[in-house]
Amino acid sequence: MNKWNRRIYTYFAGASFLLTFFTIFPFFLTCIWVPSWKKWGRKINRIWAKVYFSMIFLPVQVMSEEKLKKNVPYIFLANHFSYLDVAMMGFIPGDVLFVGKASIRKIPFFGYYFKKLHIAVERSNVKSRAETMRRAAEALENGSGIVLFPEGGIYTDDPPYMVPFKDGAFRLSIEKQIPIVPVTLSYNHVILPNEKEILFLRTPAKMVIHTPLQPNEFESLEVLKEKCFEVIQRQLLEDNPDSKLRP
Repeated sequence: MNKWNRRIYTYFAGASFLLTFFTIFPFFLTCIWVPSWKKWGRKINRIWAKVYFSMIFLPVQVMSEEKLKKNVPYIFLANHFSYLDVAMMGFIPGDVLFVGKASIRKIPFFGYYFKKLHIAVERSNVKSRAETMRRAAEALENGSGIVLFPEGGIYTDDPPYMVPFKDGAFRLSIEKQIPIVPVTLSYNHVILPNEKEILFLRTPAKMVIHTPLQPNEFESLEVLKEKCFEVIQRQLLEDNPDSKLRP
C-alpha cells in the first residue's frame, strides 16, 4: 500500500469515524441525560467499535485466553503505541469506564461524551490523579470495569517495546482486590503509527485478552506490575518477530 493509497484510506477512516460517531451521538446524549442509563451508554461503545472497524474494512481478531466472568469488575491494562488503541479497546466486554487524558474534554462533542461517561485525568496534576483514582475505585465498587493504559500515554520511541508501567492501576487492584487483565494490542503501531503525518495502513488487527492476574497471588505491587508488563511484552514480541533484538 503506497503513501497515496494510505492517505486516501486515512481520509476514508477519518470520515467513517465522524459519520459513525454522529450517528450514535443522540443515543449517547439520551444515556447521559438519564443517569440510570449511563451504563447502557458505555455499552454502546462496543457496538460503535464493531460498526466502525467493519465500515473501514479492518478486521480485528479478538482472542481471549480465558472466559471472563460476567458481572465481575476487572481492570483492563493495555499497551499504548497508537491513537487507534482507544477505539479498539471498545471490543472489551462488559461495562467499562475508560481513563483518558484531560485534553480529550476539549474535543467538540466527543469531549462532552467522554467526560460524562468516562474519566479524564490531568496526569501532571496530583489532585487530578487522586480524583481519578477515587472515581475509578467508585466505579469498581459499583461493578463496572476500568480500562487504562499503564504506560501513562504514548511515550515509547521504539514499539513494540513498552516503557515502564506506572503504579496507579496496580495500587488500585491491590487495595480493592480487583483482578487485572493484561491486554495486548499487537499491530496498532503498524496500522496507525504515532508519527507526524497520520497515515493508516489497512492490515488485520489483533487484540489478545490475557488470563486475569489475581492481586492476592502476588507478594507486592512491584511483582504484580512486572508480571503484567511481562505478559504483554512477551505477546508483542511473539506477534512482531521481525523487531530488532535488544542486548
